[in-house]
Amino acid sequence: MAKSGGPWIGQLGLRLSLAFVGVALAAVGVAILLSSLTVSTDVDQLLRQQQKDLTRAAAVAAAAAYGNQGWPRADLSPLTDFVAQAGAGVQVRNAAGRVVDHSPGFSTFRAGPGFRHKVVVRGRRVGTVIVKYNDRGLGAAVATFEGQRFRARVTAAGVAALLALIVALLVSRRITAPVDKMMQAVRARGRGQQNARVGEVRGLSEIRELAVAFDQMADSVEEQDRIRRNLVADVAHELRTPIAILQAGHEAVLDGVTEPTSVHIGSLRDEVLRLARMVDDLQRLASAEAAALQLTLVPRDLAGTVAAAVDRLADSFDTAGIELVRRLDRVVVLCDPLRINEIAMNLLTNAVKFTPAGGTVVVETGPDPQSPGERAVLRISDTGVGIAADELPRVSERFFRGHSSTATSGSGIGLTIVSELVRAHHGTMQIASEPGRGTQVTITLPVAGESVAGQAAG
Repeated sequence: MAKSGGPWIGQLGLRLSLAFVGVALAAVGVAILLSSLTVSTDVDQLLRQQQKDLTRAAAVAAAAAYGNQGWPRADLSPLTDFVAQAGAGVQVRNAAGRVVDHSPGFSTFRAGPGFRHKVVVRGRRVGTVIVKYNDRGLGAAVATFEGQRFRARVTAAGVAALLALIVALLVSRRITAPVDKMMQAVRARGRGQQNARVGEVRGLSEIRELAVAFDQMADSVEEQDRIRRNLVADVAHELRTPIAILQAGHEAVLDGVTEPTSVHIGSLRDEVLRLARMVDDLQRLASAEAAALQLTLVPRDLAGTVAAAVDRLADSFDTAGIELVRRLDRVVVLCDPLRINEIAMNLLTNAVKFTPAGGTVVVETGPDPQSPGERAVLRISDTGVGIAADELPRVSERFFRGHSSTATSGSGIGLTIVSELVRAHHGTMQIASEPGRGTQVTITLPVAGESVAGQAAG
């Protein structure tokens, strides 16, 4: 298992959290911008309208003060007081443009034309009022509103960033923790720790599936490494004995200890043939393991393919005094005929080896009763010596030879080849045996589709 220590969130989680926060701040910024473009415009329009209305009211008040007496006797103090309450200053001019009166400190108001409105009395223009505004009154209210709105925006942005950070930390931890764990496992395996695994992780279902797939891949790689190591050890072990015999025999002849008689040379030749058979079996095994990439699948009658293998070995059965029973029912499978022939030859050869004279070997083909229309079955049964229960799970391992096979020649990889070829055909192999009563090997293969089967029949 890879260690799960390290930072609580890791660099990947930190970057993901910062991305969350950045997105949240960007969203708030866009919202503020849109609000400013709409609310500020509306507020400015409202303020301007209020200022125009106040200017119009000031003109009405000036007209009332003008009355029938004219500007020299007009009392404009109520007007200036009224305008001052709104944080503004007013200047009244007569029709000729001369200043009649103005609010105290009018000259201190900000420069600009201000708001103007005609003073009309009985349909005749008698003057003009000019109203200017400072930072008090309506302007002050608007400034206060803008300030509060700015503070509200800043607060909203801060709260949004904080919430985004909290959510990002929780979410990114859930996403990145298993990813970090897998990265640790990958680095550990890169350093040679072949037992490093991700193990159980929490998070999104896809990430959990990825972790499981990684561990399965690691298990498969480790199993392949174990198989390669075992293969090298097994080959070395199997080669050691015949090589030692050959070396000792030749040294004995060279040293003059043994005469090079025909019997002695024949014994050495037997060891050479044993080595040749072993090399040939290894080549066949390598070919079987690569069969999934080399198969030429065609629709073929399983009974006819197996019958060809049976015919080739018929003489061997007669010579051994073993009865061969054929029960070959037609069934079309999608297969590589050469490989199926090889499977049948291996199984029949084993049956001849381990069945004493007077025994019986039964060869059967046909639809699988448990899944008709989907699977076909090849079954070879013998009345031979059988296999012990503790050896049965290992009979398809490379170079494995049980106690009953010690007196029989062979490399011990025949069933290994059969197992690999069956697997390459997407089939299954089951072996049932009982010491002293015989062995039954059952192989199931996928049948060809109806249209393909029809072509094979035609």
